[in-house]
Amino acid sequence: MFFGLIPARGGSKGIPRKNLYQFNSRPLISYTIEAALSSGLLKEVFVSTDDPEIAKFAEEMGADVIIRPPELADDSAPTVDVALHALRKTGFNGAVAVLQPTSPLRTSKDIDNALELFRDTPEADSLVSVTDFPHPPFWALKIEGGRLKPLFNHKYLQMRRQDLEKAYIPNGAIFIGERKTLEDRRTFYTENTIPYYMPPERSIDIDTLLDLKIAEIIMKETVK
Repeated sequence: MFFGLIPARGGSKGIPRKNLYQFNSRPLISYTIEAALSSGLLKEVFVSTDDPEIAKFAEEMGADVIIRPPELADDSAPTVDVALHALRKTGFNGAVAVLQPTSPLRTSKDIDNALELFRDTPEADSLVSVTDFPHPPFWALKIEGGRLKPLFNHKYLQMRRQDLEKAYIPNGAIFIGERKTLEDRRTFYTENTIPYYMPPERSIDIDTLLDLKIAEIIMKETVK
């Protein structure tokens, strides 16, 4: 069994009170709490927060709450430190699944599939959910002296998408790691990190109001 952790600060730069922002007539965080509680493999589900309103809402939904200290409540606090704080507070020694509340389209099935994959890959240190890069990163440009310059080798700009190596990007939905790995390495990324692939339509990571609008459209289309 695994320990589920939903990190939810009260503050937010892009969208004020983002975790409680109304998304499709419900607080954004409610979708992640609901998916976590519906998982068949999470032994317990905790919300780590510094905010009394978020704590009250999480408890009303059936999750447990960990109050995090101020030094872990600003936007510079690493997720791994929040996870380690929660593990130490609870005394849980197994693997933790960190579920960001900004991924409302991630399902309980995604959570269980990722947990099963991690459980069935004993040599893995950690798991990170990923999705497709929307555009080949090899085409990235920078502006230097008022001119466009390739960020990588110029040859990639002459290549077709299908001739470039397939690339993936973390979607922020699921991070799984053993307590010992997190304590020793202080990261979810090691040479033995395995991927859990999620399609783009379930990989929206809410950071802006535009992200919210896109996610709302996808959710409404999915429900139809």
